[in-house]
Amino acid sequence: MINNLRFELSFKDIFQLEEKLNFCKLKRINNINIPCKGHIKKQFYNKSFEYIRNNYEEFNVVYHYSLYHQYSKNNENSYQEFLNFYHNCNSYSNCDILLISGSIKKKNYDVINVLNNLKKEKDLHNQLGIAYNPYLNKYFNFSLERERYKQKISTGLINSIWIQFGTDIKLLEREVNFIQNYDNNKTLKLYGSLLIPSKQFIARFKYRPWSGVHIADEYLYSLDNFYSYTKDLISFYLDNNIIPVIETDFSSLVKFESIYGLFN
Repeated sequence: MINNLRFELSFKDIFQLEEKLNFCKLKRINNINIPCKGHIKKQFYNKSFEYIRNNYEEFNVVYHYSLYHQYSKNNENSYQEFLNFYHNCNSYSNCDILLISGSIKKKNYDVINVLNNLKKEKDLHNQLGIAYNPYLNKYFNFSLERERYKQKISTGLINSIWIQFGTDIKLLEREVNFIQNYDNNKTLKLYGSLLIPSKQFIARFKYRPWSGVHIADEYLYSLDNFYSYTKDLISFYLDNNIIPVIETDFSSLVKFESIYGLFN
């Protein structure tokens, strides 16, 4: 089961990236995600792409392309840079892109704008992934997630949906049913964010909550409750053919074994 999961790598430099990629090889992890946030953005993001392509072709890689973090000068220039990255990814046989607007949307330059421009281009080989947050309406007072989803899907460029983490399974079930039943589309690949509970993670999240991530107090103040919920969430994902994506650090034997224990 572990080898079917996806693992997100966070790193501060190429040396740390190399260490984590080698750990993945040691543990036979083939499916990795490269985020676009924190230190990993702009030229370092592109440098990381080139490094993996040139040295680790055995990995199946999904690159999170943040339109906010990769924004450059103006909308036209930023779109051209994305288009260049898109075509570069086409030359890498095990490369896909998760396209995200980012925490702050630029005027007239978000995922919907880019997809509408992209469908006018020629020689499009790779389809794209998009994010979906089931919790925005109830917990963050944003009611347009479904409408934006419909607009993205209507471009015909989407083949995967990446579901945000949260701690309301009933709400998650409702939104997954919406995704699966919308336009009778059963061909989309579904991925689900998974945050592995630990005292360290809880302390960091209390201090600096992640934007758009809902974690109820009952899990932030009880590690046992959080662990139990995580087991339930894993079961929901697997029962609904949703591939879990580990978004917390896993690159030590203790952390990796903790994840292994959750799936066994």
